Amino acid sequence: MSTELAFQSSINPAHTTTYGVNEVLTACPQTGDLLDIQYDWDRVPVPGSLKEFESRWSTRRNPLDFSGVWRFRELLPFAPEDKIVTIGEGQTQLQQSEHVAKFVGVDDKNLFLQYEGLNPSGSFKDNGMTAASTHARIVGAKMAACASTGNTSASLAIYSGVTKLFKTIVFVGSGKIAYGKLSQALDYGAVTLQIQGDFDDALKQVREVCRAANIYLCNSVNPFRLEGQKSIMYRVLEGLNWEVPDWIVVPGGNLGNSSAFGKAFIELKELGLIDRVPRLAVINARGANTLYQLVEEKGLSWNGGQPDEALVNEFYQAMDADNRRASTLASAIEINRPVNLMKCLRALDFCDGVVREVDDPEILDGKAQVGAGGLGCEPASGASVAGARLLREQGVIAPSDRVVCILTGHQLKDSTATVEYHMGKNGQSGSSCANSPIQVENDYEKIMEVIRQIS
Repeated sequence: MSTELAFQSSINPAHTTTYGVNEVLTACPQTGDLLDIQYDWDRVPVPGSLKEFESRWSTRRNPLDFSGVWRFRELLPFAPEDKIVTIGEGQTQLQQSEHVAKFVGVDDKNLFLQYEGLNPSGSFKDNGMTAASTHARIVGAKMAACASTGNTSASLAIYSGVTKLFKTIVFVGSGKIAYGKLSQALDYGAVTLQIQGDFDDALKQVREVCRAANIYLCNSVNPFRLEGQKSIMYRVLEGLNWEVPDWIVVPGGNLGNSSAFGKAFIELKELGLIDRVPRLAVINARGANTLYQLVEEKGLSWNGGQPDEALVNEFYQAMDADNRRASTLASAIEINRPVNLMKCLRALDFCDGVVREVDDPEILDGKAQVGAGGLGCEPASGASVAGARLLREQGVIAPSDRVVCILTGHQLKDSTATVEYHMGKNGQSGSSCANSPIQVENDYEKIMEVIRQIS
């Protein structure tokens, strides 16, 4: 057993062996299970109230207090302060949106959008990458790698480019990355390998390469990544004056966010910093709906830490036999084999969670409503709004519930999808949410005629 304040351990509660934070592990060496970062909370100077973190608003010249991740460092205390790597991540906002509330069907003041597109690389990934980069620095890594649908590669590349602490290699699937995201990895100096395959293929390859070449892996199987992503929930609570909402609705891809959110609430409840937990809704794209099928259709659950792994293996074997591949315009969640499945099951269990699927037109309509309300998000973010609307239609979410939808990335991450939607391409011509350009002749009177019609 570790005697350290922070340590790594299997998520399986039946296994109690621990490992130091100075070890580079992506799975338990004994069981192969995913790992958690755990703490001896009796030795951590955790504030008696979340409100005490507000004192750091006045010391924002300290880079750690400026960071929206590390100003909560007592809640992820695995690193000495002089080893922390930060580039000012987490300056995000919780925006109340009456426009989206009307679309979803909840009361005007009850719909909130947590806009993670304001991070330095334009997505939520920076919350986790600052923690992974910090751990990479602790262990002296000189090279780091990831597989990506785009956001992870952009985030890893920006941390590498700004800090110069390590070199970066990113693996992307051929034709499976939005140009806005690919441009970031290229611009920030990462070595980019385009694999003939999808994200699942790229992840398989990068895990094997990192193991063989002793390269630091920055995908969300890295438990330190998810430690940083817990901070999104701290900022949600901060934005609500430390009150717990009724629902957190999040897109489901590799399931890192939902897993991190669950861990955040487990710990906050254990520490007595909240008195209740929100319900969690994870929203799949219908073309990449592994979690939905396993949980809602086949009954997979956390089961006290003993989920039915045979059921999962059987599902994946059938998927391979049928050569089923994830397919959705929301490329950030176009994933067949979510590596954080088991952690997500734990989060769903603790937060009385549900899983839903929505199709691409619904996702893009949700995205368009976010944009019409003044915030632009990538397609995957639209899944949270579309999912909240579906749950409201089903009577699962009540009109009086306070709902937080997570917007994972900036609109410019995939501007092509936005333009094609509004231009009526990709089968979207019938959408009532589209805002198509008006074609008009190069003639003053014709232009004025259009102006009078819209006045």
